[in-house]
Amino acid sequence: MTIFWLTLASVFILGFFARYAAVPAGGIHYTPVPVIPNRFLIAIAALILALVSGLRSNIGDTFNYKDIYERNDFTWEYIFSEKDYGFGILQRYLKLLSEDPQILLFTTGIITNILIVLILFKYSRMIEISLFVYITGGFYLVSMNGIRQTLAAAIMFTATKFLIERRFLPYALIIVFASFFHQTALVMLPIYFIVGARAWSKATVGLILIAVVIVFSFEQFTSILFTAIEDTQYADYKEFNEGGANMLRVAVALPPLIIAYLGRGKLKKIMPGSDVIINMTLLGLVFLIVSTQSWIFARFSLYFSLYQLILLSWVIKLFREKDEKLIYYLILICYLFYYYYENVVSLNIIYKSDYLIF
Repeated sequence: MTIFWLTLASVFILGFFARYAAVPAGGIHYTPVPVIPNRFLIAIAALILALVSGLRSNIGDTFNYKDIYERNDFTWEYIFSEKDYGFGILQRYLKLLSEDPQILLFTTGIITNILIVLILFKYSRMIEISLFVYITGGFYLVSMNGIRQTLAAAIMFTATKFLIERRFLPYALIIVFASFFHQTALVMLPIYFIVGARAWSKATVGLILIAVVIVFSFEQFTSILFTAIEDTQYADYKEFNEGGANMLRVAVALPPLIIAYLGRGKLKKIMPGSDVIINMTLLGLVFLIVSTQSWIFARFSLYFSLYQLILLSWVIKLFREKDEKLIYYLILICYLFYYYYENVVSLNIIYKSDYLIF
């Protein structure tokens, strides 16, 4: 865990000083935040995240990705016989450069982290908070486990601008492209028509009720779901039985939404696109609640959890100015304890690398 602690500290410090050295947005170009963090310092933070991710030799199913890369030639016949053609094509051309599977981890680590940091840079009010929670909230670690899906989520995240501006065609093109790396990204197409609703409207209540109904009628729901996908590549999920997600994840995801609701009037004024960001975060919570019954649904929450990083960076500004510092420190402390519990106590994560030695 030493490398992760060093990464967390360095990225947070860089993010903090990047905001400290921020300049007023101004100018003729629209920006959703009033200040623009120092680009150089954020670039260094993104590079650290990318290198630590890309130079690993373990974590989650990294071994499986390395094994598949080494064993296959990625002919066109092989690529189109498998799912997620985009990922197969990426591996085909990477293998022309090197037989070493490290190039795959390095490339996906670079792309995933750079894309995520770019969007956080544009939409986060306090960039260091978003970066801190990106690591301590677990998404950074997950990106080293579910490589294909988090790569798809990072690509999808770049469609935020079009989601907020309600421009369906460019949004849909990005989502379709993301689906070439993980087909579950296609679930984000109909989501476009849901998250455009006003936050905390009847639609919001409906989403929460749907989650509750699914939890209490889970067996019936999954029966219908697996009947619908029985002829697809995801039919084998029916045999997926790893229990449900920890309720602690739900507890961690809930407070930002509660604060956003209580300060909804002020948030609407200070945060452009707040309806979309809140609705996406809420959908992430809905999937997390349902995932307490089965881990399958936690996979879908990945596409929404990135928006919680943006929301958290704004909710601090909903408090009185004299209380902002207290809330700021509370967020850091709570997420730090959560990070320690998840990665040290619960998962006992050990980072290995052939290039980074700590």
